[in-house]
Amino acid sequence: MTQNPVRASVHLEPRPKAPATPDTSSLAAIASATPPPLSHESSHVQKSDLKKAHVDTSDNATATFIRRVLCQNHQHHVGNEKDRAAARPINELLPPLTSSNDVDLQLYAFIAIIIKDFVYSWYSKITPDQGFVDEVIQIIAHCSRALEQRLRNVDIEALVLDEIPQLLEAHIVAYRTAHYPLHPDPMAPEPLQLYHALHPHPALSPVPIPEDPAAVLEQETNEIAYRQLLVQGALAVLLPTEDLENACLRTLIVEVIGETVVGNGIGGKGSQSWLIWEGIRKMGEYVHRRLGRTERGFEVNEPTKSRLEHFGLLSTTPMDDITRPNSRTSIHIGSAVSKIAWRVVYLAFVAFVTLRFIVVALVTSSSLPPRSLKTCPPSRKSSYSEKDQPPSDHSGEPFIRPQQRPLQSKQPILSMKSWSCISHLLELDSRMPWLSGFLSFVQWMAITGPGKVGNTNGTLDKYLSHTLLTNLLTPTNLPPFLLTIRTTLFPNNTLAPSLPAPSPSEITAIKFSCATTLLSLLPRSVANIYFATADVKEQKREVEEVLDVFGDEYCNKHLIYGILECVVVRLMPELGDVGIRELMEGRLG
Repeated sequence: MTQNPVRASVHLEPRPKAPATPDTSSLAAIASATPPPLSHESSHVQKSDLKKAHVDTSDNATATFIRRVLCQNHQHHVGNEKDRAAARPINELLPPLTSSNDVDLQLYAFIAIIIKDFVYSWYSKITPDQGFVDEVIQIIAHCSRALEQRLRNVDIEALVLDEIPQLLEAHIVAYRTAHYPLHPDPMAPEPLQLYHALHPHPALSPVPIPEDPAAVLEQETNEIAYRQLLVQGALAVLLPTEDLENACLRTLIVEVIGETVVGNGIGGKGSQSWLIWEGIRKMGEYVHRRLGRTERGFEVNEPTKSRLEHFGLLSTTPMDDITRPNSRTSIHIGSAVSKIAWRVVYLAFVAFVTLRFIVVALVTSSSLPPRSLKTCPPSRKSSYSEKDQPPSDHSGEPFIRPQQRPLQSKQPILSMKSWSCISHLLELDSRMPWLSGFLSFVQWMAITGPGKVGNTNGTLDKYLSHTLLTNLLTPTNLPPFLLTIRTTLFPNNTLAPSLPAPSPSEITAIKFSCATTLLSLLPRSVANIYFATADVKEQKREVEEVLDVFGDEYCNKHLIYGILECVVVRLMPELGDVGIRELMEGRLG
């Protein structure tokens, strides 16, 4: 792998979509150079434009926002050249972050928000030169392409369907154990202390009790150190050696990513209960649009009446009720026969759909290839150039050995933790124990029974894997997911909250709206059987009780930091094998 030549200009140059390659940076020269005289006309981004609330979240509006913040050098032209520059797509103005332009658009929107609020706020007061920001973007692009390369070697199925649901299941069990104790209140321990004892995390220790300011301060200090340590470990793996040796650059990136992205975004706003409920509601609405439903499952469609019937001017009693004395009995019998007929039709339809599913699964899975097992590439492949020698200890062995660890065979889809996580979340063991036992028996029979259709590379296993990869884990779902996160965390494309924190009554309304959206995804007959009641208000109340597992910010941080750690370690397995200090010493000598 050869080293790219140093660019003669700091202006961004478009590059084709390509795998990650190490890129050198001239940030040290820019940082040490004497800043030119301040020019307020060209240095400051127009405050009226940056503070404007962007309600429109379309691709055109997002691209306009990115051009205004990150492509200021291209707006210094005049006349037709300026118009052509403004009309050029983002992938021609900025370096590629991934192999997908749609994903790049959403990622650059996040970068523009961070640059606008945390770099321009102080850098524009020093110099109008945009070279520093351009170099930061180049470094981010290098790291993102390296992450994409590593992502292709990660078992996405195991990560999304097994490891993350396992963390969520542990959170659900610990939260309900801590907040719904079996002992009376005088003997019940503090819920936060009990939760932390059941689901500990070093960054959130000790438990921040408001009556103990020293514990609160110590916990905040540990959390800050944890975030900085996590970012430093990622930079030690992803950054080119030239940029990693720049202590000023490394400190700046650690502060921006550790405090702005991880601290204020993921660990701050992302752990608030009302924001999680709002995000779940938006995802539920997205599922509604994907399913193409025009009616909510719980909207009662009353039979249409004429205006005369509505105001009681026309009798709704059939003429047979007047002329025949036994009309009520005949109507009751006819209604019962009609219900039985429709029930038979419904069961026949369900049987047909089930049979069709089995036939399609058998035909499709027979032509599907076996689930391939990915092997991890060498850890240093995207971190060192050819001239860099692998760091070694006194025995001559490299500190970071190639990650050719023996991996176990693929885990069956049916044995992954996502199913038990859903069972714990819906409380099937207590609500419908007969259904929980029946599903467990079906799962065991599919995996170990005759034919082992649910075992690894079995007929059912290959079909489920193919269905999940083509519908749920497809890359086309990533841009809407990123857009939902951005509009939830930064509704006006700014880190500052557009509205004050919601009041308790508003938080209750947000949870109620989330419960209504989730309940509308279920068919009414299924909900009536599951909740054992046809009262919609009671069903919504029980859904709100299920959503209470995300009702505490401190407990949510345990879950979010656990998921973040899991993703980071799967993308950079070096962090799970070697300490961060050893990584830094190995890279910097």
